Amino acid sequence: MRFTVVMPTFNRMDILPEALDAVEAMEDDDFDLVIVNDGSSDGTQEFLDSRSFKVPVRIVHQANAGPAKARNCGVKEASGKIVAFLGDDTVPEVSWLAQHRAVHAARDYDPTLAVIGYTAWHLRMRLNPFLRYINDWGLQFGYAIIPDPEKVPFNFFYTSNLSLHRDMLLAEPFDESFPYASWEDIEAGYRMQERRGMHLVYNKEAVVAHDHPTTIARFASRQEKAGYSAVVFYKRHPELGGFLGLGENGPPPLPSEWRIHLLTEVAAATQNLPLDVPKLWDNVFRYHYMRGLHRGWQDLFAASPGS
Repeated sequence: MRFTVVMPTFNRMDILPEALDAVEAMEDDDFDLVIVNDGSSDGTQEFLDSRSFKVPVRIVHQANAGPAKARNCGVKEASGKIVAFLGDDTVPEVSWLAQHRAVHAARDYDPTLAVIGYTAWHLRMRLNPFLRYINDWGLQFGYAIIPDPEKVPFNFFYTSNLSLHRDMLLAEPFDESFPYASWEDIEAGYRMQERRGMHLVYNKEAVVAHDHPTTIARFASRQEKAGYSAVVFYKRHPELGGFLGLGENGPPPLPSEWRIHLLTEVAAATQNLPLDVPKLWDNVFRYHYMRGLHRGWQDLFAASPGS
């Protein structure tokens, strides 16, 4: 069964050429490639339009509208029955697509099946305890806490390394109204699970290398945006309030700001040290997530009672 690899991209010329070279070098060649340039301003359009590709490719340029719209566009352009998503900062191993295909084939290409793989850090990243934590145990991916690789919860529906049937994606497209690139993929996974019977499995051998430098401060900012987007998620699915950290009356009270400021300073000092302090990191990031919850609640509920 033919696959289409869909890769949205926005201003990642620092890694995009390497990612495309890796896609072309994959051992499984029964696929085509759709690249959606989401309004990049760093020369991406000129690079893509002038590059010679070794695989069948369709390139779409759109005004910047966010990853959800870019993915939906890629799905519409796909010719394969199964869509495999890659990020523009994720470099697939040579066996990546073959590993995804093997899981689908072993289940007779079940139309309700979705497969996630393992998103590792790129070798050029300076790996430290903080990066290991957010990838395997923490708030970015959390692969080490997947309870059963054959029955993966919807909240692991990560589009950095994911494959599923195109018809499922057309029936339940990504919600383009999320204000940030956060929760929009997991919200789609939840709808697919509840409405279409989607079930998610994890193949740790389907590996991509993620080149996305981050720091304590950047990740804290990311978590605040995630908190805001969680309120958007809640407004669509109030039954998930507990999962998202919200109740009928909104988010819980924020802890002392001065205390968290102090903890944030201490956490930042651990960034490049061989120190493993997950409770500290967790406290800092959950505070920033809660700040986003409060901001989102104020904008989406408190400002318009009864909505």
